[in-house]
Amino acid sequence: MGFMSVLSFAHKLTAERLMSGGRAIDATVGTGADTLFLAKAAGPRGGVYGFDIQPAALKLAEERLRLAREEAPSALSPVTLLQRSHAAMADAVPPEWRGTVSAVMFNLGYLPSGDADKTIITEPESTLAALEAALSLLRPGGIVTAVLYPGHDGGDREASAVESWAAGLAQQEAQSIVYRQLQRSSAPYVVAVEKKKGTEA
Repeated sequence: MGFMSVLSFAHKLTAERLMSGGRAIDATVGTGADTLFLAKAAGPRGGVYGFDIQPAALKLAEERLRLAREEAPSALSPVTLLQRSHAAMADAVPPEWRGTVSAVMFNLGYLPSGDADKTIITEPESTLAALEAALSLLRPGGIVTAVLYPGHDGGDREASAVESWAAGLAQQEAQSIVYRQLQRSSAPYVVAVEKKKGTEA
């Protein structure tokens, strides 16, 4: 039967915590696959923000969301897409979102589109700032998932930085896990962080 893919695992963890009416953030919109997943999970009474620095990514996501709304007009939450770094998410979302977000998803690396510039990648410095912001926005019991890609240039440095960040979190603040295929060091993997219940933002 095989193990679940890293993307499916990230979605499973998120779906268990993001209920209808909830709030979620796609920190790296890319082609919009996670954005759409979050919009479906949050439902029409929920809300989703998405961040990407590349206009091409936002355009791909807008088209994906448009097609989904044509098929099921009332199934998705409102989605706000912003051409901004994920490091700015804490300032970009409404103040009332702080401490209420159920899930923040990161899918790091480069835009996986045929004609995209693959030299534009997420960087450890802004990603770590974004992870800190994400943790501050989470509700108790909320989750951050980060799909990491150590196989591309710069990806291993970012993956190591994210893993070190998650491992260094105080246990009373959050718990973190890794989901990884051990025989392939370059394979994508997931780091997930759940904010402890009873923890203030």
